[in-house]
Amino acid sequence: MYYGAPRSPSTRELRLIEDAGHIAVIAIEGERSQAALKNAFLEIQTSERRLRTILDAIPTQAWSLRPDGTVAYVNQRWQEYTGLSMEDGPDITQFIVHPDDVQSALAKWSEILPAAKPGESEVRLRRHDGQYRWFIVRVEPMRDEQGNVLHWYGTNTDIEDLKRAEARLRQDEQELRGVVDAISQIIVVLSPSGTALYANRPLLDYTGLTMEQVMAPDFRGNPAFFHPEDWARLQDERRQGLSRSVPFEIEWRLRRKDGQYRWFLVRYHPLRDEQGRILRWYASATDIDDRKRAEERTRNENLALREDIDRSSMFEEIVGSSPALQRVLAQVAKVATTDSTVLILGDTGTGKELIARAIHKRSRRSTRAFIRVNCAAIPPSLIASELFGHEKGAFTGALQRRLGRFEAADGGTIFLDEIGDLPAETQIALLRVLQEREIERVGSSHPIAVDVRVLAATNRDLETAVQSGAFRQDLYYRLNVFPIEIPPLRERVDDIPVLVEYLIERYAKQAGKSIRNIKKQTVELFQAYDWPGNVRELQNVIERAVVLCDGETFAIDQSWLQGKPSRPSARMPRPVTTLAEGEKELIEAALAASSGRISGPLGAAAKLGIPRQTLESKMKGLHIDRLSVRVP
Repeated sequence: MYYGAPRSPSTRELRLIEDAGHIAVIAIEGERSQAALKNAFLEIQTSERRLRTILDAIPTQAWSLRPDGTVAYVNQRWQEYTGLSMEDGPDITQFIVHPDDVQSALAKWSEILPAAKPGESEVRLRRHDGQYRWFIVRVEPMRDEQGNVLHWYGTNTDIEDLKRAEARLRQDEQELRGVVDAISQIIVVLSPSGTALYANRPLLDYTGLTMEQVMAPDFRGNPAFFHPEDWARLQDERRQGLSRSVPFEIEWRLRRKDGQYRWFLVRYHPLRDEQGRILRWYASATDIDDRKRAEERTRNENLALREDIDRSSMFEEIVGSSPALQRVLAQVAKVATTDSTVLILGDTGTGKELIARAIHKRSRRSTRAFIRVNCAAIPPSLIASELFGHEKGAFTGALQRRLGRFEAADGGTIFLDEIGDLPAETQIALLRVLQEREIERVGSSHPIAVDVRVLAATNRDLETAVQSGAFRQDLYYRLNVFPIEIPPLRERVDDIPVLVEYLIERYAKQAGKSIRNIKKQTVELFQAYDWPGNVRELQNVIERAVVLCDGETFAIDQSWLQGKPSRPSARMPRPVTTLAEGEKELIEAALAASSGRISGPLGAAAKLGIPRQTLESKMKGLHIDRLSVRVP
């Protein structure tokens, strides 16, 4: 409104003026806000163009979807690959997925969309030229402050080359497994800790197990697959071998699907990375059961051959009918049919081993092994290993496992000669065998059950040895269940004529001689002599006399039994004071005449009329070196 003269505005007019000012301020601020919004929009557009430029430049296909799953944006890389663009419609993705992958892709998307969570899948996408390549598709939601999905953002990464490499690897692996399955050896691939990762067909066929059972964590810890006697040792050796991280090998018995066990030699070899860390263990198992059985047979045969007394130099049967001998034989007949431990007592040369063999032959174990051990002939440091065996590496020189005499005699009889010379520590182990019927190999803590009858012999007074502490009292009582004392030859005078006839016939046959008569004086000399060496001394005297005999009548030089020198003769170049010295001179003379040769028609054994083995045994006992004998 307008007035011609000045005047004061009314209250109403002042209010109108004030409202007009507010409107002016609002208008000015609105203009400013519009300018700011316009500038912000321009900045957003610029940023979006910049981001799109960046997305178009990256080598990965990128895209975004609306909350309902329709396409909102695809980058240049995506368009170049597919040959499609946004102008082709919001559902363009349905045209590029391989028909075989559509169902799995939809199932994956149906899982991700309701849960609004990130996800990924592998699908084949069609290229603009119609070819398909493998991609890994990753998607992740963008949410507002309330958690609502505003957009889905995703990428497609080409993994075609990786897929082809995987396919080649699978093919190579299948071919390699085919080769490994064709190998007769058992092969197992293990993790660094020893868990089975793969086993070839021979192991599955042998055990009757499936691959899943072999790969189960409890397979290596299940004793049902391995021989009970090997289990504890196997666990220890395997654990130690894996911890040392160097190649190693173990022998064990593996149960076959029919319940039988066979021996295998298992070699472990590590596979390392560039830093030397173990990635895998490769275990190859070779069936050595036939070899182990052959070794055991050979060992038992060697034991029997080595420990068997030379039959050409001792009785094959017990000869005599004297009351003293008949009492012994009556005891043998009673105890032979039992499994009782027998302690055979007697002087050196009385035939303790003959009695032991007689007990064995008349026992229920007669068809099984008879193993003789001379406890005095084995060094104390080796006697435990000899009797009970040892494990590989148990001591220096133990290059492989060895069965002891007790295992070799399993089911049969073991004869421990010279038991009084057994070391104290071995006495304890023997006591355990007698009490518990089980042994432990040297280097092992695993007991092995044995079924062996024990016969022992000694020429020592064990009661005195017990009193002096040299022999364990408890072991003595265990051995002395059924004692048999063999009388010396001086108490069997009536048996001497029969023994003489038997021995003359034996040695004459070996020497190819015919001896029909025995001088009465010779028999009387034999019966009058004290025979401190017992039957063994009688045997040696007769063998010597047969060698020297030129006719059909058997006779000896009286000085042989009196310890006096006889007249020198062509056969005895020097005086002799003992039987051993006489034998030694005879053998040395024969060796000299044969230029040191032992066997053959011109050898010393032929000249003496005795077997080569007998001569070698006597040379060893008399410490004769054929190379040191002076040749005339």
